[in-house]
Amino acid sequence: MKRAFAICLQLGILYAVYESGNILVHFLHLIIPGNVAGMMILFLLLSFKIIKIKWIEAVSSWLLKHLAFFFVPIAAGLMNMAGLFVHKGLPILLILSVSAFAGIITAGKTAQVFITKKEEDTAN
Repeated sequence: MKRAFAICLQLGILYAVYESGNILVHFLHLIIPGNVAGMMILFLLLSFKIIKIKWIEAVSSWLLKHLAFFFVPIAAGLMNMAGLFVHKGLPILLILSVSAFAGIITAGKTAQVFITKKEEDTAN
């Protein structure tokens, strides 16, 4: 019972950050999606230790464990758009490939920077 309450509370924290991103985008007329703004807000809150990782760790682990389940509606929606892929499939494939490659390179380089920094801090 206590664990369920903790997960609900942590989910509430994440939802509040998500909604604050949506509100920020709406009022400032930003050109990024609200969920991306929410992730940036969460990153800043975690970086400045306003939110501690242990406050959202349980629900984050649960969400990551069930991440594939959240893609089922997207896959079902894509099946209804077969005509789009027949006519525009090659440009879509090219865009997805380039963006996936850029994301993988960026994530890898960022991880290398953080690992190098951590190794330097532990060496000193």
